[in-house]
Formats: sequence, C-alpha cells, structure tokens
Amino acid sequence: MDATVNDDNPYSRLMALQKMGIVKNYEEIRTKTVAVVGVGGIGSVTSEMLTRCGIGKLVIFDYDTVEKANMNRLFFTPDQVKMTKTDAAAQTLRKINPDVIISPYCFDITTTKNYETFKKILANEGLQSKDEPSKQHPIDLLLCGVDNFNARIAINRACLELDLPWFESGVSETAISGHIQFIQPGTTPCFECLPPLLVSDGIDESSIKREGVCAASLPTTMGIIAGLLVQNALKFLLRFGKVVNYLGYNALSDFFPNTELKANENCRNEICRQMQKRFQDYVAEQKLIKKDEPEQKIEKSSQIPINNPFDIEITDESDNNDDADTNIGVEGLKLHFKMQTAPIQDKSNVDERINQSKDKDINVNDKESDTDQLAKLMKDLKALNTSKK
Repeated sequence: MDATVNDDNPYSRLMALQKMGIVKNYEEIRTKTVAVVGVGGIGSVTSEMLTRCGIGKLVIFDYDTVEKANMNRLFFTPDQVKMTKTDAAAQTLRKINPDVIISPYCFDITTTKNYETFKKILANEGLQSKDEPSKQHPIDLLLCGVDNFNARIAINRACLELDLPWFESGVSETAISGHIQFIQPGTTPCFECLPPLLVSDGIDESSIKREGVCAASLPTTMGIIAGLLVQNALKFLLRFGKVVNYLGYNALSDFFPNTELKANENCRNEICRQMQKRFQDYVAEQKLIKKDEPEQKIEKSSQIPINNPFDIEITDESDNNDDADTNIGVEGLKLHFKMQTAPIQDKSNVDERINQSKDKDINVNDKESDTDQLAKLMKDLKALNTSKK
C-alpha cells in the first residue's frame, strides 16, 4: 500500500491511520481473508466497506437473487435485478477496488452436501503466505449477515469444527434495532450457548411467519450495524482498540448496550464444551507459569509519573516504621501532619514530684485521717502548679 498523500492514491487516508499511531501496520490488511455469509442488507454493505478498506481477499456466500424489493438497501442497483447476489456483488466490488480478490459462491450452506463444501472453502480459501506459498490456509475471520437461524447454526458448527473466529449480526424484523456479537470458539459463548427461543425449543421458523407480512428494512439501521461490524472486524484483524463482545443498537432511543457474555458450560454443542475445557486448562497453566516466575520489584525511580490534581499520597503499607503520631487507626490512612502537644517547661521538676509520690507509702491503716491525707495531696498539687509557672 502506498502511503503517499495525493488525490490519485486510494489508500492515503487509510495509511494515515498508521502515521497517526492508531494502527501499527495497516498494510497487514492486504494479507487477510474475510468470508461474508449472506450478501443482503448487512452483508452487502459489509462487503463494500471491507473492499474499500483494502482487504486482501473477500469470500462471499449467498444463494438468493437480486429483486426490486432489495432496492431500498444501500448496495444493489436496478440493472442487477435477477442476477445472483454473489455475482452482482462481485461485479460492483471489483469495480470499487480491483486490488481485492473476490471469490463468490452461490449455494445454500444449510444442506448436508453444501455444508461440507462450505467448510472446505473456509479451511482452504485463506491467502497463501510468502513463506509457505504451497500450503493451504484457512480464512482469518467470518462475518455473518444471514437472516435465519438454520444458517447461523451451520456457521456456528463449521467455525467450531475449524476453530475460526466469527461475528454474528442481525437486525430485528421491525428494523429499529440490531446487534453484533463476537464469537471465539472456547473463549466466548457460541451461538448455541445462548440460543434464541426458537432454536432452543426446536421450532420451525417458517411456522411462525404470517402470510402477506414481511420484515421491515431500513437502510439506516442496516448501515449502522454493518459499520459496527466492520469496525470491530478491523480491530480484530489489525489488533488495535478493544473488540466488543456483544453490542446492541436501539434506533428509537439511540441506545448502544454493551455486554460481556460468558460461555455456557452446559452448551448443547459438544465441540463447544470441549473447547471451553481446553481454554480453561490453558488459563490455569498460564497462572501456574506466572506464579512460578520471580516477582519483579519496581524501583521508585522507574515508576511512571501520573497526574495527581488532588495531592493524594500513596504509601507503602508494608513499612512498619510509620510515625505513631500520624497513625489514626484506620487501615490505609494516616494524617499528613503530627499532632502538636503543649510544651513542658520544667520536666525535671515534674519527674521529681512523681518520684516523691511513688516513695510515699500510703497505708490505709495509718493513723492519719483522710482529711490530713487530702490536705497533703492538695499541697503537693499546688506546689507542682507553682513550679510550672
């Protein structure tokens, strides 16, 4: 990729991300292969964005054809009606960026025969590396833009079997909400860990569809979800920023719920459970390795200075030489100053009086009355007060 800034360079704005330090090596995008399954409202826009971003190779799957009803979307044009969506998409994408390799496949991935073909393509369609040009490589990431649960389950199982990361996405039938979800086998929940009610109860999707009623479609909602999808795909592929686990969108209130999901240890998919166990064993092993490593003490001189507008002082609680005058009896806190006490002008005189009082043996059996003893005590106190003055 050319980083030269001029009007004839289609990559100058993209390479600026590298110059500004956002992405360490944007040119790495040219070595990546992404599969997009479902080239509809989300998938077609997703494919266009990836192509404009300069992805190395794009593999697209769909078995439907372009219809006039699709013209409210952001990608297809009227002259492409009756073309397969994969051919129409490939035609447009190659015009947008001839540098990107486009591999279209037109078949239904949910049938038994086509599923095996689908899995084989995912395992071998990755770009060949310069170090091993003859070796087949899997794709780097799969983006799901399908509109039915059967296809999602097929994608989920293929990615589990091949250990491939993927993003699931969707828009509600009311077209006012949508979501994206990142799925890393064994690490995050798979699609069957938290299945929708239809999937968990085994209900046929076609049985709940009403005749003459179709799902709504807003190009704005589709574009927003596609943008979130590609944004996180780029963060994953180029390793910058934080990849979201689950991100929703509500168009009525412009609300974006962000949730961290955990894998279901009782997932009905056996491969998912096995990969969870493998990941947990790996984490436990890393903890043992870290525990065995010698602890490195950070020197005070090497600590990074931080902005401290509130003048908060952090002290080492392991230091047992704290001044008793500054300790207020609350763990982790102490006064920033010493309590002042009234000075004693003649300490030696006071000590002498104390010693004299200790030498006196006051016996309750003495013949002196209580009145005489009290009088002597008052005399001593008066003498002590006079000496202090």
